[in-house]
Amino acid sequence: MSAQTELILLIENFKNQRPLRAGSLIISLFGDAITPRADKVWLGSLFELLSPFGINERLVRTSVYRLVNENWLQADKQGRRSYYCLTNSGSKRFNNAFEHVYQMKTPHWQGSWCLIFLNQLMGDKKKEVRDELEWLSFGALGNDVMLHPRINRLDISALLNELECQQDVIVMQTESISEKSPQALYKQVNESWNLDQLANRYHDFISTFNPLYQAIKQNMDLTDQDCHLARTLLIHEYRKIVLKDPQLPDPLLPNDWEGYQARQLCRSLYQSLYSQADNWLDLHLENELGKLPPVDDNFYQRFGGL
Repeated sequence: MSAQTELILLIENFKNQRPLRAGSLIISLFGDAITPRADKVWLGSLFELLSPFGINERLVRTSVYRLVNENWLQADKQGRRSYYCLTNSGSKRFNNAFEHVYQMKTPHWQGSWCLIFLNQLMGDKKKEVRDELEWLSFGALGNDVMLHPRINRLDISALLNELECQQDVIVMQTESISEKSPQALYKQVNESWNLDQLANRYHDFISTFNPLYQAIKQNMDLTDQDCHLARTLLIHEYRKIVLKDPQLPDPLLPNDWEGYQARQLCRSLYQSLYSQADNWLDLHLENELGKLPPVDDNFYQRFGGL
């Protein structure tokens, strides 16, 4: 099939999802297309970007309102127009998350673990902290302990301070005393992150987007807007998986781990799409100053360099 036909199938599959999570797609758009250009975007631009995905203006307004209430976005109303930008806390979460999405190499692992004990937290506060740690791809070690093989301690300190619980949790950095990872550790990793489920999601991602990539290699018949739509869906679906992946070291992963193949596919397809997609975005993203500027230099460092 042609690339256009493959794209139509991808868009129809997205439209048929229930529930249709417009807020999550808006998060993907901000991280991939908007923040590399400017801090703020006009609501009308979001209408135009989201309409081809079957998301009407009412649903966009409702989703943006929820993101404001969840402290992801903040509104700036000027006359009859509304503009939206990330909050300070939303920006920090974006930076952490999308750095994870676009990195190409797994950082070296020293064999240590970050452990965070939540047993002194109660009720809703414990759930809030757990949810934020899971957003950073922490796994669970029992009911009240979260763990991660590599995490920036400054990011954790800033997060706990923002959540006003720094004095109520215990944070430790462990050091391995064995040269090789024992079988028990491998089993624990599978329990903490459900690697089988993660592997299945990577497999589905490859099955979903590889036909489009192969079609593009044969004949690139996509318009600039088509490339924007394909790139948005690509990053949206990849983001939902990779943010649940703590990027464990090789000794703790299966030999046929499909996360590596999914990462390479995402990079290759992104490289095929991003330039034409940017051509379209340059013409259709606005804020109170007019058209948004072109992407910044950091954009071209994505996936190890575009």
